Order: sequence, then structure tokens, then C-alpha cells
Amino acid sequence: MTRKMKIVQSLVKAAALANVSKQIDHFSKFSPSPLSMKQFLDFGSTNACERTSFVFLRQELPVRFSNIMKEISLLPDRLLTTPSVQLVQTWYIQSLLETLEFLDRNPDEQRVLEAFVEVLEAIRNRHNDVVPTMAQGVIEYKDAFGQQDPVTDHNIQYFLDRFYTSRISIRMLINQHILVFNGSTNPSHPNTIGCIDSMCDVTEVARDAYESAKLLCEQFYLGAPELELKQINANNSRAPIQISYIPSHLYHMLFELFKNAMRATIENHESSRTLPPIKVMVALGGEDLSIKMRDRGGGVPFRKTERLFSYMYSTAPRPSIGHEHRPPLAGFGYGLPLSRLYARYFQGDIQLYSMEGYGTDAVIHLKALLTDSVERLPVFNKTALRHYKLNLEADDWCVPSKEPLDLAVYRSAK
Repeated sequence: MTRKMKIVQSLVKAAALANVSKQIDHFSKFSPSPLSMKQFLDFGSTNACERTSFVFLRQELPVRFSNIMKEISLLPDRLLTTPSVQLVQTWYIQSLLETLEFLDRNPDEQRVLEAFVEVLEAIRNRHNDVVPTMAQGVIEYKDAFGQQDPVTDHNIQYFLDRFYTSRISIRMLINQHILVFNGSTNPSHPNTIGCIDSMCDVTEVARDAYESAKLLCEQFYLGAPELELKQINANNSRAPIQISYIPSHLYHMLFELFKNAMRATIENHESSRTLPPIKVMVALGGEDLSIKMRDRGGGVPFRKTERLFSYMYSTAPRPSIGHEHRPPLAGFGYGLPLSRLYARYFQGDIQLYSMEGYGTDAVIHLKALLTDSVERLPVFNKTALRHYKLNLEADDWCVPSKEPLDLAVYRSAK
């Protein structure tokens, strides 16, 4: 490449970066278009048209990128200026610019469609480490400025829930397009369309997650609790429990819950010769698919339950970014918060019911019906903006004192 061409390219890039804030402002004015599980499946099976998917994604991806990029800019300045958060921002800017290049391309040209797939693969690879890199940014922020006030903590928690949900949704769109139009079929899972299994066997995924967690547990503790698994299909007692879902999302949730249950059980029964089993019940009703996991791990105090879903209170050991052999997200304490986001992404949830001194019940709720499983997406608007402008106000409920009142002082004052 000649020196003149390099200069031209750098000028074009500088102009594009100068224009990026205008593009973000423009596309953030549009709300994302949530898709249902039924739409994902119908499109991938009966109406699989690469041209239609291309036309949709070249508009939808900039909208989803821009909506969340507006919120990144609202983070506290001291968090925004950490090296890790700055790196994440550059990734998002680059990915947005790359998708915008296709706005005026002709969808009838095959080479345009092929180039689009290549760009999507590059974006997916670029964003592989977004979660640990953003987590590292929070660590850098906490190390530099210490524990923040409750309002700042709330704002960061609010942002990260929305940011990671946005990332899940963007990867979902990209993966579906790549797998449907540029992937190969999996003979062992013939009902899979993209990354969705239209007949996902829930108990099979649960057993797989248990076996993986057991292997990890045995490496660290030289033992693991057994699994007791039962299922109830209220619609057909003899039929296996199958729903349309993304097996990798379900596996992620179950694996995280199994890891936590196993560690708690072993640490709470160190002096015992036998370990109580982890009991799992899978129940399918008319609307809901529920999975309850019960352990005898000693539980946690009620006041700490919600803290288990916080990104700001991780007590796990610090990980080292880039370590080749570390488990995914090890040490960030993000397993439970992210698992809950996976459940909520298609209108489900994860809830914990703990009895301190006994154990914990964790329940995954998912939608059983295709039409109810609709993407839950963050949208940037005035309501979202208000969450970042909260002020620390006086509580309108009495705050209990840590020390009991000394009534003798009041008596002597009379």
C-alpha cells in the first residue's frame, strides 16, 4: 500500500470517528425491535431469506449498539476513563462503524451478503472478552477510588444489567444470522435452528451441567454431592420435558447454580462422611417451565441474598485478565448476575430462597410458550436517563441503629 493511500485511509477513518457521535444520536432515537422465539424459529426454518435478514440487521444492529452506547457515556467519569472501559468503548465504536458501511449496499448482490457475514464474525470475535474487560474496568475503578456511595453503586448496577443484556441480544442476532446462512447443520440435534433448539431437552441439559460442575468440584474438593433429579410434565405425564430454547443459555444458568450449590454443600459438611444430594425438580405447566435446585449448603443471611446478584460486592479472588487456563469469568463474581440476565432475556427469571443454617432453593423460571418468549431489551429514553441522575436522598423509612438505645440515658434526663 502506497503512502498516499495510507494517508487517505487515515483521513477517512478520522472523519468517520468525528461522525460517529452524530450516528449514535441518530440511531439511539429508535427503539430496538424485540423478537419472539417464534419469530426466530419461523424465520430460520420456513422463511430463511439471507437478504431479508441482512436488511433487518443492518438497521437493527446500529440501533442496539447506539442505544447502549448512549448509556456508556453516562457512567461516572472516573469509571469511564479506566483503560478497560475505554477499550470496550473503542470496540463498540469500531463495530458500529463497520455495520454502518452496509446501509447503502445492494442486498441483491451475493458478494455484499458474504462480506456482511465476514464483518459479523469479526464483530463477534472482537466482543468475545467484553464481559471480563468491563468487569476489569469496575475493579480498576474500585481500586482507584474505593467503595462508592449507594447511588453510584446503584447506577453502575443498573448500567451493567442493561449493558450485558444488550450484549446477549446483539450476539443472539449475529449468531442466528451466521449459523442459519453460513453454518453447518448438527446431525445430533436436527431440530436446531441457529443456536435455538426447538425441542430442547431440559433434563438432558441439566444432567450435562451437573456433570461439568461435578468434574470441576472433584478437581478442587476431591468429591461432589450426588444429583437427585425429578420431573413433572403437567401437560403429558409420559412425555419428556422439551421447550424451544437456547441450550447454551440454559446450560450457563444451571452450571453456575450447580457450582454454587456444590461448593456450599461441601464447605458446610467438611466434618461429615456423607454429602447430602442436590435435589432438582423440573416442572412444565401451561405457561411456565420451572427448575428448582435445592441444596443443604447452610444458606446465606436474608440481608445478603440480593447482594449475590450485585457486580459491586464480589468477594471472589481477583482474576488475571488474559490467563489462558482460567475458567470463564472466574473470580469476577459475575456468574449469578449474568445467569439471571440470561433467564430474563426471554422474560424468565432466577430467584433465590435461602434459609440460613440449612440451605438454598434456587428457581429458574422460563416461558414455556413460543409467543411469550420475547426479547427483553434495554431502550435509551428519558426514564433510563433519570436512573443515572438519581440523588442521594434521606430515607423515608427509619434506619435501624446498629447499637440498641440506652434507655437509662432518657430516664436520667427527665
